[in-house]
Amino acid sequence: MDDERDSEQHHDQGTELDGVFAERRRLLSLAYRMTGTLADAEDVVQETYLRWYRLEEAERTAIANPAGWLTRVASRIALDLLASARRRRERYIGQWLPEPLPADLFDGTAPPAPLTPAGGTADPLDRVTLDDAVSTALLVVLEAMTPAQRVAFVLHDVFAVPFDEIAGIVGRTPAAVRQLAATGRRQVREHRTAAVPRDEHDRTVRAFLRAAQAGDMEQLMRVLAPDVELRTDANGLVTAALNVIEGPGRVARLVLGVDAKMPELTQHLEPLADGLGVVLRSGDTVAGVMTFHVEHELVTDVWIMLNPAKLTHWLPTPPETDPARRARP
Repeated sequence: MDDERDSEQHHDQGTELDGVFAERRRLLSLAYRMTGTLADAEDVVQETYLRWYRLEEAERTAIANPAGWLTRVASRIALDLLASARRRRERYIGQWLPEPLPADLFDGTAPPAPLTPAGGTADPLDRVTLDDAVSTALLVVLEAMTPAQRVAFVLHDVFAVPFDEIAGIVGRTPAAVRQLAATGRRQVREHRTAAVPRDEHDRTVRAFLRAAQAGDMEQLMRVLAPDVELRTDANGLVTAALNVIEGPGRVARLVLGVDAKMPELTQHLEPLADGLGVVLRSGDTVAGVMTFHVEHELVTDVWIMLNPAKLTHWLPTPPETDPARRARP
């Protein structure tokens, strides 16, 4: 009988562990949305699991909703990390951009908006439905939020966590959290008013790449908006423009100049969270990723990631040796 009880206990513990580990991809998705990089998201998730396993067995058993506990702890850790990240970025060389990711990396990790009986989307708390919740365009907007706004917005509008639960995470009242999320939502909507269908975005990016590969300055400028801006993130690790490049002429010259100075680079269209993007390769090595924001069939923003520390998902992964391997859900 004792053996049977031990066997049942081990089985229950194994089931519990399976359930806890099953949350890892969702936690990475949540932490990435809050921090903007896979490395920071990985740190958040690792610390979350460390705190789980530091609990006494009786403490873990008393937690009725392990997924909810993990979400709360990960969110608090991310909140603390965002505060320290702002200080780190004061020493960052050049522009800071969020890490670009493939389109489907975190598919299915956030719950869909609830449906009304008639089949329409219910939005009693004015929740925003975000199909591109990990796009560079959205993450750039999130970067302008305060840490508390960002955590409240991501938890409520992306992961549908109730305001009273978020209040305990950010140390505010539910009413204050509602206001935080509303402010974040307003910022997102202000920057999403000109969102375009995916096929229009992709068609514009293809035209951009054709002109760039042909070295056609005039045609490239036709694809760029009059107020286009280009930002490059390299953190001083590779040669890159430190400041924002503005205007179609300057942006086109920079893009064509890179092609002329680095002819070994090849450009490949690949689906990213914003739509089609351009992956820059030198042989088999990914040297950079370009993402775009499009309005009215014109490119309004070009974001170029050259910082190797933010290309972890695109780099080769030797078995059991690359610490970024764990960041690939």
